Amino acid sequence: MNQTAPTIGFFEKYLTAWVLLCIAVGIGLGELAGSGMQRIADLEINHVNIPVAILIWLMIYPMMVQIDFGSIARVGRDVKGLSLTVVVNWVIKPFTMAFFAWLFFSKLYSAWLEPELAQEYIAGAILLGAAPCTAMVFVWSYLSGGDPNYTLVQVSVNDLILLVLFVPIVQFLLGITGITIPMNVLVTSVLVFVVIPLIAGYITNRWLIRARGEAWFKARFLPALKPLSIAALLLTLVLLFAFQGQKILANPFHILLIAIPLALQTYFIFFLTWKGGRMLKLPYRTCAPASMIGASNFFELSVAVAIALFGLNSGAALATVVGVLIEVPIMLHLVRIAKGWRYE
Repeated sequence: MNQTAPTIGFFEKYLTAWVLLCIAVGIGLGELAGSGMQRIADLEINHVNIPVAILIWLMIYPMMVQIDFGSIARVGRDVKGLSLTVVVNWVIKPFTMAFFAWLFFSKLYSAWLEPELAQEYIAGAILLGAAPCTAMVFVWSYLSGGDPNYTLVQVSVNDLILLVLFVPIVQFLLGITGITIPMNVLVTSVLVFVVIPLIAGYITNRWLIRARGEAWFKARFLPALKPLSIAALLLTLVLLFAFQGQKILANPFHILLIAIPLALQTYFIFFLTWKGGRMLKLPYRTCAPASMIGASNFFELSVAVAIALFGLNSGAALATVVGVLIEVPIMLHLVRIAKGWRYE
């Protein structure tokens, strides 16, 4: 029997195109609205912008709803694969991202970047590196023919680890790169953008499955909720670029400068994890998603925390948005590489 080939959703497939469109719309809106955009920027509590916080919450909540923490009980079925994921995501990846960011922004790009702006770009890269992907990895795993059960387990475990390690890792890496941030703002960001939507998502998941059944939840509710996440992401980017517009128009070269170390990190982590999986003799259907989650980022959280810590028009926020811009085409390329290297 012929099986239907895995496909990526329309919005996800063309996410890079939507981001480019958001750049144009945001820059145009910033020019038209003028000082009106500043009034939106001033709507904040404890350095968290309220309109953006609402949009980002709507972006992250649908991802948290689909997490089944009952899968944690299956952790023991693939200890080697899960161990590889945890080590790469939390022991290696944040530090290699910080290294590449420091090397490029502080050293190799010193002739083009002011030190203060370089530090902000480093901060944005660190925020990307410290947040492993929790949503799109399901797409990458599916497209590459990965084991969906293993993917679910690794995402669930990563979400739990994220609650504990994201704040201290970010605080440590920003500290050693000379960037001072208020700890209360970082903790508030994680509470608002991880803990609350995670709890809300878990409650929604349990309640709806009990009330309507798992088949209805997966076939009807999740597909209906999915466009909300994409729409919230795109509206957030429009606001970001409305504030970043003049900076981008003045320095379009900076988009390329930011993209190079982020892309290098993505490919490096993928190949490192793939090699580790082969050395551990993991089956392809475990090795592929392990490599995908290591390479991709929870960019929704990174954007949110960058805005909260450094502001809507900061270099850190711009760096995280460039991460959104390049992730989809790079990950699609890595899917093709994984399928080309498939083994039994």
